Amino acid sequence: MRRARILLAAFALAAGADLVSLAVGFGPGHTAAKPLLMLLLASWAAVRGAPRLLVAALLFGWGGDVLLLSDAQPAFLAGMASFAAGHVCYLALFRTHGRNAVPRARAGLLAAGYAIALVGILVLLWPGLPAGLRVPVAAYSVLLTAMAYFALTRLGAVAGAGGALFMFSDTLIATGLADLAQPPLPDLWIMATYPAAQFLLARGAPATERPAPTTRPAARPATVGAARGGGLRPLGGGLRSRRPAAAPADPGRRPDPSP
Repeated sequence: MRRARILLAAFALAAGADLVSLAVGFGPGHTAAKPLLMLLLASWAAVRGAPRLLVAALLFGWGGDVLLLSDAQPAFLAGMASFAAGHVCYLALFRTHGRNAVPRARAGLLAAGYAIALVGILVLLWPGLPAGLRVPVAAYSVLLTAMAYFALTRLGAVAGAGGALFMFSDTLIATGLADLAQPPLPDLWIMATYPAAQFLLARGAPATERPAPTTRPAARPATVGAARGGGLRPLGGGLRSRRPAAAPADPGRRPDPSP
């Protein structure tokens, strides 16, 4: 769709402008570009007919972006709450529209890996975090890690990469709060990974509203009409398809993944 391509190009342009502004230290450019990112990405998702939960998650991300433009602690807490609401939307999206994307045994190993990463991050951050931020940051970190884990195990590698980048980006923010060593130009790294994370989550999510079936419907027995050439209508659906089909019980088929 033409509108979707235009919006995605505008998102990429805004992300590039933001990175250039951060690289050269042009604060007004960052202040102008950052609030556009999630608005454009949410508009892109909406134009494509994406699930409302995905659009809501991106809009909560926009709210967090705007609030984090301020250095005040109340604004930071409000921004973190907005991002947390976005993660709740993502988790609901994975539950209603996702399916088991990895084998159960591998999912268990991944859960252990994400849990170890979470504990390691909190152990690293805890001593340096301001007392008033320790519990909120810990609670947010648990929610973020759950989102990243289920992005991978419910939607697959593309969304999983988005969840991992989201963890990386937010961990960089947290290391700044805890006065830990950061790479040069940390804001540049944060804004290089965060928009990419949100895009990969949006790209890996279902492209349309209809949720995935939890079980495959049983095939109906052949009828006289079928024996005369009518055939049986195939049931079942694709991993991320939500496009309505002719029959109400049909879960749909995979849409065109192009923007």
